[in-house]
Amino acid sequence: MRWMRAAGRGLLVLAVVLTGYVASGARADGGLGGGRGPLTLATAGDLTGYLGPLLQGWNRTHPGEKVTLVELPDSADETHAQMTTDLRGGDRSRFDVLNIDVAWTSEFAAAGWIRPLPRDRFPLKSFLPPVVDTATYDGQLYAVPYVTNAGLLLYRKDILAKEGVAPPRTWAELERDAKTIAPKYGLEGYAGQFLPYEGLTVNAAEAVYSAGGTILGDEGERVTVNSAAAREGIGFLARGVREGWIPKEALTYKEEESKQAFQDGRLLFLRNWPYAYVGASARGSEVAGKVGAVPLPGPHGPGTSVLGGSNLAVNAHARHPDSAARLIAYLTGERVQRQVLTRGALPPVRAALYDDPELVRRFPYLPTLRASVLAAAPRPKSPRYDQVSLAVQAVVHDALTGHETPESAVRRLARELAAISHS
Repeated sequence: MRWMRAAGRGLLVLAVVLTGYVASGARADGGLGGGRGPLTLATAGDLTGYLGPLLQGWNRTHPGEKVTLVELPDSADETHAQMTTDLRGGDRSRFDVLNIDVAWTSEFAAAGWIRPLPRDRFPLKSFLPPVVDTATYDGQLYAVPYVTNAGLLLYRKDILAKEGVAPPRTWAELERDAKTIAPKYGLEGYAGQFLPYEGLTVNAAEAVYSAGGTILGDEGERVTVNSAAAREGIGFLARGVREGWIPKEALTYKEEESKQAFQDGRLLFLRNWPYAYVGASARGSEVAGKVGAVPLPGPHGPGTSVLGGSNLAVNAHARHPDSAARLIAYLTGERVQRQVLTRGALPPVRAALYDDPELVRRFPYLPTLRASVLAAAPRPKSPRYDQVSLAVQAVVHDALTGHETPESAVRRLARELAAISHS
């Protein structure tokens, strides 16, 4: 999970860890019962340093429920591994509140690691509507959205202006400009996050969704990836690498590497989370003042982003569930959500903040991001999401490196996902 770098990078990992644990199972009615006390908050890669000062505000007003900040690994895969290993310990688990990748909610809920939450305790109607769906499993709320995200297409607006070309709205326009305009300025054409890790799952899903396809249905029980749309989406990316307008170096990119390539002035186009826009526009960037952002393109018009971000969930064995819920309510309140954006460059879940004139002046991509979030789709929901993601990464990477055709890759992926869903 790259919340501090990526999903807001869309990917901040929080886990609130108890000091001194006693097992306390979730109530059947979804209530959290009593239990207040000190907490420890673990986060991955807080590069902007916003979270410590934010939690100081909580600690001043909640002296009996103080939060201690602890950092977890930066990588989504490493964070997932550490969390799941810990949660399998049951009442020996250290974690109280988990800030999990939005794609993990179904997995954690199905495993019984997180408890159902009462909807009326949280301001769900104030959130952007699509983000709430990422926090549910089997019709029940199991988490509360904390950070949202959607992919954007960043572009060099100075160069497109010189060429008299509008930002691309379709794959054909993106491909044309990446092939013809980028070389004139000594740039590579287009990149995303194509190293085989969670970011590749996101990029592949966006390509499939943008072409009108899906990967799984019925919360992982039905495999839907074997389609013309999936072949078109994966084929688009594979063709880019084969023809060179996606540089081979992009096969090694995660969020940070791709952001740095764009920020250093080496790319004409980049798919990334909004945090990359902030970094590329900051003082000291080679492209400051030269960056634009539009929704991701698709075959015939705007494409579909994967919905990124993180959700806050309560461990089924939390000792202080009421404090956990109170902290979640604090972190999702409008005042703190504003700081999540202004101090952390992470997209908030509160809808009203996207229409705030002061924030829009400071973060001009907000209207574009809001439109992208509202049109975004979640990653495939599955109780076995970790296995699903690993299969997508491996198969799509083989297609991008030319070891397998997009057609055979899609057929293989369908077989592997069917085996996972029936395991």
